[in-house]
Amino acid sequence: MTSIYDFSAKLPDGQAKPLSEFQGRALLVVNTASKCGFTPQYAGLEALHRKYGGRGFEVLGFPCNQFGAQEPGDAAEIANFCSTTYDVTFPLFAKIDVNGPHADPLYGYLKKQKRGLFGTSNIKWNFTKFLISPDGRVVGRYAPTVKPEALAAKIERLLPQ
Repeated sequence: MTSIYDFSAKLPDGQAKPLSEFQGRALLVVNTASKCGFTPQYAGLEALHRKYGGRGFEVLGFPCNQFGAQEPGDAAEIANFCSTTYDVTFPLFAKIDVNGPHADPLYGYLKKQKRGLFGTSNIKWNFTKFLISPDGRVVGRYAPTVKPEALAAKIERLLPQ
């Protein structure tokens, strides 16, 4: 596979959504959790989504329960929490694993394209972010401590003026 657009991701209802539907858009792919110290980043992610959505940008959220069991809910509970607490309108996909033998293939690809600190590949915690260019290249990987708003200038550079 040569770009993120070669993958599909499961929606909360179990149906596959080809990521090629996002081709030509800059993306921020994030593994999320509802009961994490970084959960308030949903507000920043949504702010980016609203600010740049009309210019060709999309946030894609992938709930994950691998870190401290901080995403225990089912798809309906996750969607309800995100909607009512943070007014999230960006796409949320089915809960996935991002590490280990059952890691989603998309995350296997992302981790190979951009390694973490000291060259590690595994995702260390919730809210690790991958920035994707409109042509499908992984151009950045950001730790959970990097707030979404800190990525605004990097996103701007990927978008048409």
